[in-house]
Amino acid sequence: METYPLRSLTLEEAMELQFRVIDSITREFEGSQSLSRGDLGLSRETGKPVSTGKAEKVIARIFDADGCMLVRGAGSGAIRLGLHAMLQCGDKLLVHRAPVYNTTATTLSMLGLVPVEADFNDTREIERVLKEERDIKGALVQYTRQKPDDCYGMEQVVRTIKGTRDIPVLTDDNYAVMKEKKTGVQCGADLSCFSSFKLLGPEGVGIIIGRRDYIDRLIKENYSGGMQVQGHEAMDVLHGLAYAPVALAIQARVGEECARRLKAGEVPGVQNAFLANAQSKVLLVEFREEIAQAVLGEAQKLGAAPSPVGAESKYELVPMFYRISGTFRQADPSLERRMIRINPMRAGADTVIRIIKEAMERVRADVSASDG
Repeated sequence: METYPLRSLTLEEAMELQFRVIDSITREFEGSQSLSRGDLGLSRETGKPVSTGKAEKVIARIFDADGCMLVRGAGSGAIRLGLHAMLQCGDKLLVHRAPVYNTTATTLSMLGLVPVEADFNDTREIERVLKEERDIKGALVQYTRQKPDDCYGMEQVVRTIKGTRDIPVLTDDNYAVMKEKKTGVQCGADLSCFSSFKLLGPEGVGIIIGRRDYIDRLIKENYSGGMQVQGHEAMDVLHGLAYAPVALAIQARVGEECARRLKAGEVPGVQNAFLANAQSKVLLVEFREEIAQAVLGEAQKLGAAPSPVGAESKYELVPMFYRISGTFRQADPSLERRMIRINPMRAGADTVIRIIKEAMERVRADVSASDG
């Protein structure tokens, strides 16, 4: 299998992004304010906590966006609100021809949007579909891969769409923001949406960045006190953004080391190993035998996490060993029997490889015992 993982920031690039986050905070908060837990409730001037408004300005500055809004519902909620701001019920929406992420499919159904598919790996097909389907009113582009052979670049896809039709583009930046050099908005999209929980921030808070008119519409509609992201939550979003770039760059470096060592034959019985964005950038390990499920069971006993909390949240420290993503399973159901997905999280390569090796040894021992 050939995959086309997104290029991760180097450690040096991640450090520069961290410095940009801190510089942006100093431009909006006084020193004593940045050490506080923020305020609660609605200010008369902004209709939201003052510290939440300041945090939104910081985030817009970090990502070169006209505006930012912190919302309820994590990344999925941000996408839902972003599409609502751009489109009306019954509108046609250009999407990639690939399995759609479950919560995104639910959003399209809830909003009454009609998906029209084009292969985003082929710019000529994007152009053709947009010219033939003149009533397409917007586009949704997922930054990370939806199927194993996806190889499109965000900037090229957005440029192709915008160059063919003047329609709004929303990008799903989950698992890509602060790993890639540019957000979807920095690639030319109108809105980018992602979860703070995947960036070491608080649970349930989503981030929308982009065009001021769409952001203002959402702010106007989300006026009640109970819908506001409170000051302490906004401050926690900034805390996460400060630490996420370097942590994610180290995580990417560990994944690359694991792939190299496994490809070199360090663990007998591993047929192949490679990196893929499915949905987060992970290590895919393919075994010579159909032992994937048994290995996952043993890996948990050896200290590996069996499933995500928030997929790269602040709670996930140990490496995560779990089944390949639903979109990859749909693309090739047979992969589930011989392949697993590993996210190193905060672990080093030695720990990841040790757990793979010991888990495989336990599976073989169990098979030998049952045969005997």
